[in-house]
Order: sequence, then C-alpha cells, then structure tokens
Amino acid sequence: MSCLALIARDIRLASRGGGSTPLALSFFAAVVTLIPLGIGPTPSLLRAVAGGVIMLCAVLAALLALDDLFQVDFDDGSLDILATGPLSLEGLATTKIAAHWVTTGLPLLAISPLAGFAMEIPGRSLAVLMEAVALGTPAVSAVGAIAASLTLTAKRGGLILPLIVLPLIAPVVIFGAGIVRGSMEGIANGAALYLSAYSLAAVLLSPFAVATGLRINLSA
Repeated sequence: MSCLALIARDIRLASRGGGSTPLALSFFAAVVTLIPLGIGPTPSLLRAVAGGVIMLCAVLAALLALDDLFQVDFDDGSLDILATGPLSLEGLATTKIAAHWVTTGLPLLAISPLAGFAMEIPGRSLAVLMEAVALGTPAVSAVGAIAASLTLTAKRGGLILPLIVLPLIAPVVIFGAGIVRGSMEGIANGAALYLSAYSLAAVLLSPFAVATGLRINLSA
C-alpha cells in the first residue's frame, strides 16, 4: 500500500461517523465554549488566558485521536501486514503522523478563529492564533505517535498515553500561548521561532522513534 493510499484510508476511517475527527472537534468546541462561561464575560480576563486556553484545548482534542493511531490496525492484524510490506516502518510512521495531523490538526486550525472570538481575542490577532495552532499541532501528532507506538500492547494504554505525551508537549502550549500574547501586546518575544524549531525537530525525529516502538511491540 502506497503512502498516499494509506493516508487516504486513515482519513476515511477518522472522518466517518464515530471517528476521531468529529470527537476531537466536538471536544474542542465544547471546552472552549464552557471556559468563558466559567470565567465570566470580562474581555480583559478572557484575553489574558486566551492563548494558553485555546492551545491547551487543541492539544487535548488532538490527544483523543491518538489511541486509535495504531491500535485499530494492530487489533485486526493489518499492522502486521503493513510492517512486512514494501513500506518501511519509518515510512509507515510518517504516513500515520501525516494522517493524524490532516484529520485533527487541520480541522482544529480551521475552527480556531471561532475559539478566538469566544475568548475575546482581537480580530488582528486571529491570524496569529491560527499560526500558533498550525505550528503546534504537528508536534502533537509527532510526539503522540511515539507514545501510541510504545503503549500499543499495554493494558489501559489509552490511559497511559496522555501521561507520556502531556509533559513532552508542554512547549507547544507555552510557546503557542506566547505567540498569541505577544501579538495582543505588540511584543516580539521569539515564541514563534521556538515553537517552529520544536515542531520541526519532533516531526523529523519521531518516525525513527515510532518505528523502534513498533518493532518492540510487534516482536513481543
């Protein structure tokens, strides 16, 4: 199976009814809507926490789709077939990461301006918010794939996975919030550069780590 065919297959599975994409988007929309109701309608207070809240919600929403990244294929035996096919495990990992970002990161990016409106982010900073989400979500997909490969055969792996991922993707929330805050305050703080470097490193290195995790679990 070619890389594009595998990505298209994963996109279809994630987008169907009950798939990970509707679940992630529903979670993101629900949490971002509830937080202003809890904090109160004070624009200055909402703007102060908007960047961190939206980035954290995006990260948590993306995590919902990670448990099935390899698990479905592992349970029905497809992963064993893919692992022995012409595509290397590193290539398989890359396609899975790409499919996860297309089915979660890209939709989250598309609806992030609505979250910005809910959190009273000024219109001039909405594009910067989208930039932060666009730069941060690939790192979530990449780092999350590593954890998904390591917990593939673990009991209650879906519960262990977030505990592994969340500390590693803290920079996504920190730098993403910094990008938005810097835009609203008119300060150049270098957060975009730091987040870009982190995401690039995660995307480039994660296929090798994922392949190692898959080899360990498939040979067990």
